Amino acid sequence: MNRLYFLFLFFLIAHVGRAQMVISGEVNTNLPVHQGISFLEDKDGKFSLLEIVKQRNKFVPVETDVPNFGISSSTYWLKIQIKNQTSREHFMLQIAKPNLDEVDLFQVSKNNLVKCQLAGEYLPFYFREFGDPDYIFRITLDTFQLNEVYLKVKSKDNFQVPVTIGIQKTIFETNKLKDTFFGLYSGIMIVMFLYNMFLFFTVNDKTYLYYIIYIATVFLTQIGIQGYAFQYLWPNSPWFAQYSPFILSPLPGITAAYFMRLFLNTGFYYPKLDKGFRYFTLVYTLAVILSFFKLFDISYLLITICAFGISMYMLLIAILTVRKNYKPARFFLLAWSMFLIGVTIYAMTNLGVLPINNFTFYTMPLGSAAEVILLSLALADRINILKKEKEASQAEALVISQQNQKLISDQNIVLEQKVHERTLELEETNEELNVTLTYLKDTQTQLVDAEKMASLGQLTAGIAHEINNPINFVSANLKPLKMDISEVFDVITKYETIRPEHQLIEQLEEIANYKKKIDIGYLKTEIETLLSGIEDGARRTAEIVSGLKNFSRLDESEMKIANINEGIESTLVLLKGIIPKNMEVVVNLGDIPFIECLPGKLNQVFMNILTNAVYAMNHNTNRENHILTIQTFVSGEHVCASFQDTGSGMTPEVKAKVFEPFFTTKDVGEGTGLGMSIVFKIIESHHAKIEIDTAPGSGTKIVLTLNKNIN
Repeated sequence: MNRLYFLFLFFLIAHVGRAQMVISGEVNTNLPVHQGISFLEDKDGKFSLLEIVKQRNKFVPVETDVPNFGISSSTYWLKIQIKNQTSREHFMLQIAKPNLDEVDLFQVSKNNLVKCQLAGEYLPFYFREFGDPDYIFRITLDTFQLNEVYLKVKSKDNFQVPVTIGIQKTIFETNKLKDTFFGLYSGIMIVMFLYNMFLFFTVNDKTYLYYIIYIATVFLTQIGIQGYAFQYLWPNSPWFAQYSPFILSPLPGITAAYFMRLFLNTGFYYPKLDKGFRYFTLVYTLAVILSFFKLFDISYLLITICAFGISMYMLLIAILTVRKNYKPARFFLLAWSMFLIGVTIYAMTNLGVLPINNFTFYTMPLGSAAEVILLSLALADRINILKKEKEASQAEALVISQQNQKLISDQNIVLEQKVHERTLELEETNEELNVTLTYLKDTQTQLVDAEKMASLGQLTAGIAHEINNPINFVSANLKPLKMDISEVFDVITKYETIRPEHQLIEQLEEIANYKKKIDIGYLKTEIETLLSGIEDGARRTAEIVSGLKNFSRLDESEMKIANINEGIESTLVLLKGIIPKNMEVVVNLGDIPFIECLPGKLNQVFMNILTNAVYAMNHNTNRENHILTIQTFVSGEHVCASFQDTGSGMTPEVKAKVFEPFFTTKDVGEGTGLGMSIVFKIIESHHAKIEIDTAPGSGTKIVLTLNKNIN
């Protein structure tokens, strides 16, 4: 390292004769460094101090008062030559550009040691020796000697390095004045923010909401430019400090545009121009996105171009709106012009056209403060405009209200007369509807009874056949039974005519021969068989009659407690005569509780479902043998009955219409089309549910779900 120090001192001595800054006399003020500055571009940012010293002859003198490198991603090394012709050794070096990403200072002291001080937004704020937005370094200048100070600087946005040298007193006094100005500016912005927020909550006009958002973004951007945001808002976030110019700079333009749209009512006056703001918003958004991909030069260029474009665009719209004699546009034009003057002066300093001094540095904050105050006055005047408009609208509304009142009074008379006439018409119509309703109820009752009688009529042949079989069986057994009983009576008569006093043995032999003749043993067996057959026929007849009685239950018109298994069994008894031999009925009636229902109505449901199933299976010629499966079971809080057949099934179109009145798939004369409609109404009256699962050729499954609403 000693070789480096000696080499560094050698070059210091060898370069005395070059352009340099001279400090002489009493230092009572800060001295801008306009001479003795040269630079070297480090495109990759990889040069060390030793490499820079070796290339010190390649440094190019800075031609402007303030080094200005525009927009560049390179790292720049600045060499400052200072000749100290005073007796003072300790000075302060200040760089009044808070937004530099990296500022590293290198200097060789008398004892040949290199002093290195690091600063910049790439480090947290507390790394700085002095709590100030600008970069302030302590430097030691050998008296009556030529000194060299090296600065390593880098920036993502506009790249200027204004260097000032002074003593601690002058530096701090200047910064104190700057802080005072910042405090006044912040006070104005905060007061305007709170004032307009109060107006927003008072007037409830969203124009004020947009304006307070605009004030907040302008204030945030300004304190970001001056470095106070990094000092007070995000001191521990170097990443956001470096990216904040790209994130915050578009916000004032966007919020100003949307505020102006409401304030000047551009959508009404210039609807086509009003749509142009969305394109500026898209460009701003693109610029922010590009910065995240580290395309800082393109991003900064887009933000600059877009800021200029939207400023001129808004100025043009404001001028055009003033020509429409819209009073608020005058306030806006004046305020926006003042803000643009400040922005223009600030931009010209960035371009190097104007020098950086207190006036040029503070013109943009002054312009924004003046704009905020003027626009606040304009918004306050807007309250008066709204008040006058409200009073005018209220007066107009009062006149209209009075006119409406008169019209209402006139209309009321006409309406009362029409209402009376209409009431008479409605009463007549109501009477007609009552008559029609009574007729419809009677017709509905007749149709329901007709459907039930039609169902019973279909069963008549089967029931007559079922009853006729046991009756014929009884009738057929009666004649032989009479003959057998007659022969038994003959035997009894012979026993009664026996005379003990006349040849008793011969008489008994005669009776015995007669008994052999009529085969008295077989006669007893035959009588028992005939009586058993008669008894079976009578029992079967009684079952049919009982089933028919249970099915009809004509005396039950109120809800009763019943078991639906009984209704299904009685229905099957009645249907036995119409079920062909190629059809097997599988009955699996579960252990279900009694429910509250209309038993007769449910029996009618079972009858319609089962007769339709038998009909469907009879007309399904694709199968020779059919199965009708009937089940009852409990599901949660419900009692269910399932009827599944192997019939022809239904298409989706037929299924959708199956419950419609008078819809039938049967041939003419075979059905009324009311069966399933009545089934649906009966199920609906029980607050129950019916579900149909069917497909063409796959049969049909119908499930009834009834409420288990008793213990």
